Amino acid sequence: MPPSSAQPGRTATAAKPRRRRGEGQWALGYHEPLNKNEENKKNDDGLNVRDRIINIYSKGGFDSIDPADLRGRFRWFGLYTQRAPGIDGGKTAVLEPEELDDRYFMLRVRIDGGQLTVAQLRAVAEISRDYGRDTADITDRQNVQYHWIRVEDVPAIWEKLESVGLSTMEACGDTPRVILGCPLAGVAEEEVIDAGPAIREIYEDHIGSELYSNLPRKFKTSVSGCTVHCVNHEINDVAFAGVRNEAGEAGYDLFVGGGLSTNPMFAQRLGTFVRPDQVSEVWAGVCGIFRDYGYRRLRTRARIKFLIKDWGAEKFRDVLEKEYLGYALPDGPAVELDSGLRRDHVGVHRQKDGRFYVGFAPKVGRVSGTALLRVADIAEEHGSDRVRTTADQKLVILDVEEDRIASITSALETEGLQVNPSVFRRQTMACTGIEFCKLAIVETKDRAATLIDELEKRLPDFEEPLTINVNGCPNSCARIQVADIGLKGQLVMNSEGEQVEGYQIHLGGGMGLTQSFGKKIRGLKATADELPDYVERVVRRFQDQKEDGESFASWVGRAEDADLK
Repeated sequence: MPPSSAQPGRTATAAKPRRRRGEGQWALGYHEPLNKNEENKKNDDGLNVRDRIINIYSKGGFDSIDPADLRGRFRWFGLYTQRAPGIDGGKTAVLEPEELDDRYFMLRVRIDGGQLTVAQLRAVAEISRDYGRDTADITDRQNVQYHWIRVEDVPAIWEKLESVGLSTMEACGDTPRVILGCPLAGVAEEEVIDAGPAIREIYEDHIGSELYSNLPRKFKTSVSGCTVHCVNHEINDVAFAGVRNEAGEAGYDLFVGGGLSTNPMFAQRLGTFVRPDQVSEVWAGVCGIFRDYGYRRLRTRARIKFLIKDWGAEKFRDVLEKEYLGYALPDGPAVELDSGLRRDHVGVHRQKDGRFYVGFAPKVGRVSGTALLRVADIAEEHGSDRVRTTADQKLVILDVEEDRIASITSALETEGLQVNPSVFRRQTMACTGIEFCKLAIVETKDRAATLIDELEKRLPDFEEPLTINVNGCPNSCARIQVADIGLKGQLVMNSEGEQVEGYQIHLGGGMGLTQSFGKKIRGLKATADELPDYVERVVRRFQDQKEDGESFASWVGRAEDADLK
């Protein structure tokens, strides 16, 4: 308060500047844990839980597990307790973790770059069949996810995975998660650069290292030379996207700070050109900045996107070069963007060597160990030893000779794995949902599968690209904000005033040249039962009103709100 307006009886003094509360950044001297998660990590590195699982918990069973390991460090090896059956979505945010826990686990196998040999796929499939009640989901992070796993069986599962060169290490937790890569790396006719070697180098140099096993939160990476940008560099924590510089040399455009969840942000371009031999050390630099400067006080702000939002790309690049690399990166060209409408590699396409790859669509990523065994057999019978997972919950078989295309297509579609799917099957994704996930509010996989079936019946001739992403909670594992139609699960009121499962609707999201987050229209929600009617209605309006060549997202941007309801 200025002296001239000081209150009677009080001495006016200059206001002291408010001290900014620390964000728990190690580089600024904040080393004392500011929450239970940070305390748990300081007490013991998550990587150390492996020995306890093998030597103690697998022998003593579920009741022998230390709670700090069960709900914390187990994630460092891909293990989460799954949701106990019969708990409705209204209890998700009300019950304590131990009340939501089942005595079984979700287990995530990391498949870096989406690359599998037939032997690896068979091992993944047999584990599903033998230990996971035949469950297996292809995730939108190119992983395979099991359910119904007992802690007693984990050592045998690890032994089988490791015998074929696979792992669950750092598949979850506050760690560098699986590295996304184009499933066609090294074979695509149009690719800018084969990112396979860079992905392997990052993995071998840094995954499992204690230098990067205690990050503020998860850290998601993509490295790709794909010209359709199938691994979505726009929404990863760090992304290397293939480009050619003015000299014609292939390298990478560097992006930092993408992510969705409840505070979606697109990654910021740093404007650098990264040579292939620099990728691993640049990755380590970006990850190191996150480790040292990342916000550890609040879990809701403990992602690198909040740091770069506050710093800006210029400061981030300056710190990267001066404090972590010790040299300046050259400026480089921007990645050439596409419309971002179809990034899934579904269908039959020629490889650079004259052979073909065959991409096919399980329904919303849901498969089984039995189905994956058939995929392995079909690939082998048609002369292929390479199967790939995609970032859109799809699968691809590489190296098929032209005269075997009809045969392999027939074999896959006999198993319900469509090579020429409808747009609805091709471009609908769903997260795990309330069936197994403790964060979920509504069911997703079956709802999405039913929606696909209904839309195929009602709109059999619809062929425009249209992404429909179904999520069971606000966390956006299924990328609802960047879908044409994003469905966020929540409880809603039906016409009879009853609280039922439903979805808040986001419309017109996209990446590439159509980069934007879907808009929310006040009051636009649908119950689960109303969903097929709503999607049919809005798609038909799009068909009636669209201009030549206009995308769904573009139409949403100019449509009247009434037409979107």
